[in-house]
Amino acid sequence: MTTDDLSTPLGQEMQSRKRRRLPVSGAQMIAAALLLFLLTFAGFALFHQDRFGGEPVVRIALPTGSAPSKETAAASSAPAKPGQPAAKAAADAAPSGQKTITIIDGSSGARQDVVISSESTDPATDVSPAVMAGVDAKLLEKSRYGMIPVAAGGLTPFTAYASGTPADRAKAATMPTVAVVIGGLGIGAAKTTDSILKLPGAITLAFTPYGSEPGKLVERARAQHHEILLQIPMEPFDYPDNDPGPQALLTSQSPEQNLDRLLWHLSRFQGYVALTNFMGARFTISDAAMQPLMSETAKRGLGYLDDGTAPRSVAGNLAQGKTLPFAKADLSIDAVPTAAEIDKALARLEALAKARGNAIGVASSLPVSVERIGNWAKSLESRGVLLVPLTTAMLKSKSG
Repeated sequence: MTTDDLSTPLGQEMQSRKRRRLPVSGAQMIAAALLLFLLTFAGFALFHQDRFGGEPVVRIALPTGSAPSKETAAASSAPAKPGQPAAKAAADAAPSGQKTITIIDGSSGARQDVVISSESTDPATDVSPAVMAGVDAKLLEKSRYGMIPVAAGGLTPFTAYASGTPADRAKAATMPTVAVVIGGLGIGAAKTTDSILKLPGAITLAFTPYGSEPGKLVERARAQHHEILLQIPMEPFDYPDNDPGPQALLTSQSPEQNLDRLLWHLSRFQGYVALTNFMGARFTISDAAMQPLMSETAKRGLGYLDDGTAPRSVAGNLAQGKTLPFAKADLSIDAVPTAAEIDKALARLEALAKARGNAIGVASSLPVSVERIGNWAKSLESRGVLLVPLTTAMLKSKSG
């Protein structure tokens, strides 16, 4: 501290410090920032190797190393009609199934008409989608999302992927039958694997479309002789508080939008015999919403199972008169998910089968449900009731 500091009145130094200013003004700072921005932009323009300046481009594969075919040459040299662009003339002369593009040299202005196939010539992109093991490629067609099922040549996915044999169905015609469908599979590999391995092959398994690799689990389930259903997420009454998942079918969507979403679900895996609803209490009571779904299901040679959770569902009425195998579940086995209540529900299902000749129950893949259903199934036939795949139960109901 200097002598001047000691002689300075109290508070005066503080005031002088407050009056000190920054070395540069605000205007100078703004000018510096603008200069830095301009320098950065100029550097990017000079040194960034993009001669198109960010303009969108498309790459195509052109055949090289061989002379153009007669058809290609004819298309390229085809004379234009009066008032007709050269590219249009070449396109008209191109063989059926081919398209023509015109390449213009930017420096000389020279034009070259090139005929390209309507199909991709790039081996990296012209790869047929994979077909799962045990799936008939004739019963698949391409969609914008992948391969989806289709009926072909009198054969349908419902009949092609049914696990029951004619002998099994003949036996089922002579005694009471029960079909059980376990749903909610595909999300959680451990839970799904337990259902596949711990339950008898006659139990039908329903997969949601949301698993990371549902195809592998479905292949494993089919290898264990389980029939497969695809669960289609549909709008419940309390939507969106209760959301069935992405791409769910909604009553607020147009029929075209719902059908497009349906195609996405259909493409998730292959080898299923039928569709069934996942939630959908609001959707399944709407004729306008359900009609396109049921028509598309019939068109593709699939069956449809109504899980019975919506008493006012119109699915059964819409299935009448269509070539559509249909069934409605009689009860939910694990509506109360305790061992005691599940055992009671299975006893009711068994009694219903004996009274009517056929019954269908649905359940979730909870560990307690899998355990109780597996134990119940072991001695079911000794009590005079046959456990059958869903397709057998659906055909029996239709014939009855």
